[in-house]
Amino acid sequence: MRMMLKVSIPTESGNAAFNDGRLAEVMRSTTELLKPEAAYHLAYEGRRTSLFFFDLTDATQIPSIAEPLFQGLGATLDLYPVMNSEDLMAGIGAATERLAKS
Repeated sequence: MRMMLKVSIPTESGNAAFNDGRLAEVMRSTTELLKPEAAYHLAYEGRRTSLFFFDLTDATQIPSIAEPLFQGLGATLDLYPVMNSEDLMAGIGAATERLAKS
């Protein structure tokens, strides 16, 4: 399932991770693990924030994705199922058919 992972890093722990090299290492290993379709990095609400769009094949992957971010960066995470335009159109088609049968 295509997912969006939002990683938000508090300023204090992010500064410490930046200064000792953990920020680059954790972000590099996260990117290698997720093999994201896309990844964006921004300042959001005053925090270092990253958005990763990737395929989650099994829910058991979540701890191995989350723990390095929690423990290494003190990050907060949000994980959402998402659709691209093709997925949306297929879903609308399926919903239309279902409603027509009701």
